[in-house]
Amino acid sequence: MSNEKTVRFYLEPSLRESAERGAHNFISKISDVLREHGFGIEVHGNGPAEARRHAEFEGWSLFHMEEPWGPRGLTFRRAYHYPFWGLEPSGARWEWNVARTPFAGQRIDRKEAKRFFRYWRERLFGEVLGDLAEEGFVYVALQGRLMERRSFQACSPLEMIETVLRCDARPVVAALHPKERYTEAELTALQRMEDAHPRLTVVMGEMERLLPRCDYVVTMNSSVAFNGYFLEKPAVLFAGVDFHHIALDAREDAEAALRDPLAHRPDYEGYLWWFWQEMSINAGRPEAEDKILAALKRGGMPI
Repeated sequence: MSNEKTVRFYLEPSLRESAERGAHNFISKISDVLREHGFGIEVHGNGPAEARRHAEFEGWSLFHMEEPWGPRGLTFRRAYHYPFWGLEPSGARWEWNVARTPFAGQRIDRKEAKRFFRYWRERLFGEVLGDLAEEGFVYVALQGRLMERRSFQACSPLEMIETVLRCDARPVVAALHPKERYTEAELTALQRMEDAHPRLTVVMGEMERLLPRCDYVVTMNSSVAFNGYFLEKPAVLFAGVDFHHIALDAREDAEAALRDPLAHRPDYEGYLWWFWQEMSINAGRPEAEDKILAALKRGGMPI
């Protein structure tokens, strides 16, 4: 029997259990939309055995923060904070619809954008707002694979640090990601760099301390830069990402991007409203299912 009208969710164990109980709001909304259009729903794990069996599957598949296993698949992930989501045919955020869409600041209701910005700024970062300052250092938010330059990056993360040290005379604090696993070679190379540059300090994590106090953020495409928008911290990006529109782009000309980041004062209020309310799916809003349907269609699903 053909299973073309079946949609399978392939999920990690904790999310699978939540989806099977109907306890995950966004997955439940996607499922409701699909059922309304005649699709059956199945929930599976995302291990190697499921991947092998998927090769024979003729329907569509949905994945969480994972590249789809074939052309009839979409991936979903939080747009950095709940209840905002993206639903796309690619796991690469720099290929998402929002990344390819110009920021239309001129169409935004300024009063509503200001209210929205103040609400989410207080809700997400209220505890650190009293610590906001520019204490004269650059915050470099690191992710993984420090010695590699991947296709969407301008250089390796270690080369990114070297570029900042060369272009900016301020102290530089490079923060490792607490959930990444770094190799001995990576940590050794970073230690040597720290020993060679008195202005460089390497720490683990500490976003809550560093982000409110830094002058600006440098990263490949860490969500730290997106969070920094709520604190009106300029961002310099060395890689592709979905929230690039109001950042300084170091991929073509890093020296130009780093010349005077503090002079860069983009429309943080308007951008965050646009990114979340217009370009993302707010799962807490009545129009969430309409936006899910639009995203499924945009991703090629025959619905």
